[in-house]
Amino acid sequence: MTPKKYLNEFDATLQIIQGKWKVMILYELYEKPQKRFGELQRYIKDISHKTLTNQLRDLENDELIQRTVYPEVPPRVEYSLTNKGLSLIPLLDMICDWGLTHVDKKDLQRVLCDEYMES
Repeated sequence: MTPKKYLNEFDATLQIIQGKWKVMILYELYEKPQKRFGELQRYIKDISHKTLTNQLRDLENDELIQRTVYPEVPPRVEYSLTNKGLSLIPLLDMICDWGLTHVDKKDLQRVLCDEYMES
């Protein structure tokens, strides 16, 4: 795989977390440290199987999550945050707070931050 090239550190960070569902996946794995594919799909609701697979693969390639396969029948696969992924949570919290402060909640399809602040 060819290493990614970025314009600068801002570009690198934004490209890594860019994706319609990546932040929701990261937050859900923060809320519950180990989740299976089906649990993530039920939580996100509107995501297709293919898109979830691609977003998980991207996050895994960027070393933000790890995929653990258990040698069971039927096979069990769980996803969890890596230390690198966990280090993004404070940044995502700040972005979430900024959005809640500067965007009218009625313009949001879903308010993600409140779910985690109440937990």
